[in-house]
Amino acid sequence: MDNNSQNFQKKDLVFAIAVGFLIGLLAMPVFKAAKPDLFEKLYLTLIPFFLISTPFGLAIAHIISRKIAIIWQIAKFGVIGVLNTFVDLGILTLLTFIVRKYFQIDSADIIYQTPIIVITFYSIYKAISFILANINSYFCNKYWTFEQNIEKKNNTEFFQFFTVSIVGFLINFFIASFVFKSVTPIAGMNVDQWGLIGALAGTIAGLAWNFLGYKFIVFKK
Repeated sequence: MDNNSQNFQKKDLVFAIAVGFLIGLLAMPVFKAAKPDLFEKLYLTLIPFFLISTPFGLAIAHIISRKIAIIWQIAKFGVIGVLNTFVDLGILTLLTFIVRKYFQIDSADIIYQTPIIVITFYSIYKAISFILANINSYFCNKYWTFEQNIEKKNNTEFFQFFTVSIVGFLINFFIASFVFKSVTPIAGMNVDQWGLIGALAGTIAGLAWNFLGYKFIVFKK
């Protein structure tokens, strides 16, 4: 890793603030689905919290990276990972809310009357939300996390990214769908909450694979 990639520059601060804002914004529908009562109390604090905590956490990681260099890159990947998680979960939840309202499906319908329709819709929503999160991941990780500012080997890089991402997509999608469809909800969770748990399980597995693939295959310097 070169010295430039170790510097905590103004662009990093600005980018972290922008990412914090987006995370807070996308966290709103997620928290509304997961904890409706808590959301009503805390929704005004979500954006300010992430606006502050994102650059603050990155600054701490930068200090630690003076001793352990790889921490800086991992921290940036982590920030983008959190953003991608909320892009994924936020879009998934928004699509669920919008289509449910359009078709006038209530909670009783979901649980007792239309499980097949809901499961089918869920898989489609998950595919859409993951694809959009993956596009965001490519550009943010390419130009910020791994600092590939010089265009080179575009065809090879795209093929590598596509291959790694497809594997990550399959890991993410099948784990999320398996948890949602095959694992019994725990702790009295409703369908929205359990859908988020499934998505989160898929996201964690997908992120681990993607970091290794992006670092050692796609954006290897």
